[in-house]
Amino acid sequence: MTSLDSPEIIALLPAGGQATRLAPLPLSKELYPIGFSEGRPKVVAHYLLEKMQRSGVHKAFFILKPGKWDIPAYFGDGAVVNLPIGYLTVHVSHGVPYTIDQAYPFVQNAIVVLGFPDILFQPEDAYAKILDRLVTTQADVVLGLFPTEQFNKAGMVEFDCSGQVLKIIEKPQQTDLKYMWAIAAWSSRFTEFLHEYLRETERQSSSRELPIGDVIQAAIDRGFVVQSEVFPEGSYLDIGTPEDLKRAIQMLTR
Repeated sequence: MTSLDSPEIIALLPAGGQATRLAPLPLSKELYPIGFSEGRPKVVAHYLLEKMQRSGVHKAFFILKPGKWDIPAYFGDGAVVNLPIGYLTVHVSHGVPYTIDQAYPFVQNAIVVLGFPDILFQPEDAYAKILDRLVTTQADVVLGLFPTEQFNKAGMVEFDCSGQVLKIIEKPQQTDLKYMWAIAAWSSRFTEFLHEYLRETERQSSSRELPIGDVIQAAIDRGFVVQSEVFPEGSYLDIGTPEDLKRAIQMLTR
């Protein structure tokens, strides 16, 4: 793990989506109660924040679409998860890279961990594992990989026997790849690359939504070192559809 003189570790939680597949909802989907803790309902984003806090993250930023004010109202300063939390807003709708780039002034010299606050995954120490790999390999980015059969909904990853990522394919219609990436950690060098890459993309006047996997692939193409930490027995569940939300509730309320 990082030493005392290492960069600060800051978590980014993009929450800029509109949850159209679950609409109508009476609250932000990140606050949907799933399971219980000490007899009280536990919202889905709480699970992610707990894992981040236990891995040694120093602070976290939710990056919100305006109107999702129930998230800061619920988590406040982060005392409920023993992790300082701040809030930023995003006013562009071109994809996750633009959302997380809103935090650039606050994270440009930090180690960043990325997590989506509407997901559930195991193992509990997944962030600790990818942070350790980031430090020990001196990679620019480390991706946490999970097995999936829903390859057409994920960023599928090709990697070699040393764990180096060779290619990321976003939502392929057909593939022999078995692992998707779901969480990530990266150095300040990649934060700077992301920021500059988006400026280049804006100059090209592209209107399509840009997946974060495409930015990581662009970094690979330019010589950045992207490593992977594979969790062959791990699990990943996005609650963004009614079917998966039902699965999550059943799984955590047994």
